[in-house]
Amino acid sequence: MAGFSQKRRRFIQTVIVSALSGWGLVKFFSSAPPQESLLATVEDQRIPERGALVFRQQRFALIRERGQVYALSLVCTHLGCTLSVTSRELSCPCHGSTFDRQGQVTRGPADRPLPHLRLVRQDDLWLVYG
Repeated sequence: MAGFSQKRRRFIQTVIVSALSGWGLVKFFSSAPPQESLLATVEDQRIPERGALVFRQQRFALIRERGQVYALSLVCTHLGCTLSVTSRELSCPCHGSTFDRQGQVTRGPADRPLPHLRLVRQDDLWLVYG
């Protein structure tokens, strides 16, 4: 009788461990994409011509160049430091990476360009999502 209860315990432990492992794998592989949230609403005239409007807390910049407006993340793709914005480039104060005004890497150690954030124009406002 003692052997029977040991087998039953082992079977129940195996079922529980298998179920938890399966649940963990399903959660890992079927994770929902992160939800996009509204970061800022900006009046069009606040964005300077051939300049940048920097949102340091939200870590992005709105840039207007040649009549186009776009939003760049200010999170360095190397290790996540917040970039500094100048009239010519974006630079990482931590490890020296630099990016051009379109977000392309001009000097490493970063090896990936900066992500562009989604912009939506509503009348005279820009809605920035990220």
